[in-house]
Amino acid sequence: MFSNLTLNTFTDLALMIFAGMAMGRLVKKIKLPNVTGYLLAGLLLGPSVLGILSSDFLSAASVISDAALGFIAFSIGNEFKISYFKRVGATPIVIATMESLFAVVFVAVALILFRFDTAFSLVLAAIAAATAPAATIMVIKQYKAKGPVTETLLSVVALDDATALIMYSVSIAIAKAVSGESVSLKELALPAVIEIFGALLVGAAAGFIFLLPLRFFKKDGNRMCLIVGFIFAGLGLSNLCGFSSLLFCMAMGAVVANFSPDINRLMDLSDKITPPIFLLFFVASGADLQLKVLPTVGVAGVIYVLVRVVGKMFGASLGAVLCKTEKNIKKYLGPALIPQAGVAIGLSLVAGEAFPAYGPQIRAIILSGTLIYELVGPAVTKASLKKAGEIRE
Repeated sequence: MFSNLTLNTFTDLALMIFAGMAMGRLVKKIKLPNVTGYLLAGLLLGPSVLGILSSDFLSAASVISDAALGFIAFSIGNEFKISYFKRVGATPIVIATMESLFAVVFVAVALILFRFDTAFSLVLAAIAAATAPAATIMVIKQYKAKGPVTETLLSVVALDDATALIMYSVSIAIAKAVSGESVSLKELALPAVIEIFGALLVGAAAGFIFLLPLRFFKKDGNRMCLIVGFIFAGLGLSNLCGFSSLLFCMAMGAVVANFSPDINRLMDLSDKITPPIFLLFFVASGADLQLKVLPTVGVAGVIYVLVRVVGKMFGASLGAVLCKTEKNIKKYLGPALIPQAGVAIGLSLVAGEAFPAYGPQIRAIILSGTLIYELVGPAVTKASLKKAGEIRE
């Protein structure tokens, strides 16, 4: 409708902020999280509806998304304190592994039972493990959720990036073997291992380097500059080295959280920087959602969208049972793992390169899933945390 309306970058950004704020206030009236309003504002402004924000602009604005994810990962790293793991042990690791594993297994089995090609089923299922932490973090921050479910959820979504990459590598290796391709698990697993452990090791090293200037720069303004500078450096290094930027910034944040006595003040400063970045990120994410792909997904898409959620919930509950956690974690953690976005879309592109015949269909299904999960997920996360008694309005 408005595709011929010419705006410049700054007016586009201003429009995104004002539309996001307005829609965030509107959805608040019906008890939905702000992030849902931001996504809806973006959807309205984007190519799927009004077309005010062009695809070229959104592509150029990807730097905002990268920055937002860097701050989110740094914030998540704050949850990985040594004292926390002394208290809970391996619980987050077990739950993250179980929810990722069963999301993949359930989707693969369901697709095969509906007589889809085995290799296709495995390739699509490989992406089911991925979870998007951004919307979850926004809900937790908005409602100041606090308690064992929230604490475990933050740890699980942080670990999910690593478990998703591992599950993807294994599933793709099996799919290639099933389709008759001669390829070793080592060839497929090695890039994932480098991406995960390289990010953790170099990110941790960056965290120790971060500690050095903190001794000399005490003023809030200087420390804000240090936070932004190190997160940007982490994103740049991750991109250059082929590491996971989420894991890199998370490892950096974890080191700072464990070895800096000023971590609480640093996180307060980080929270003062991020509101407009996060708002722009979610409006841009909403603008990227494509309504036109919904009619193209077919039965496979419906199976993926529904069964992935069942697998996540079952796996999270089983992991909680195995670790003998309290009942609220068993009941309410799984539904909060619905959101899926950037990592899944990235894996769909890689899967399309590995299996070109399946590429277009897999990408359509993942894009449709992203549209549904991102719009529904924040509300479900809020409802789950509220039922657990960790959100008090």
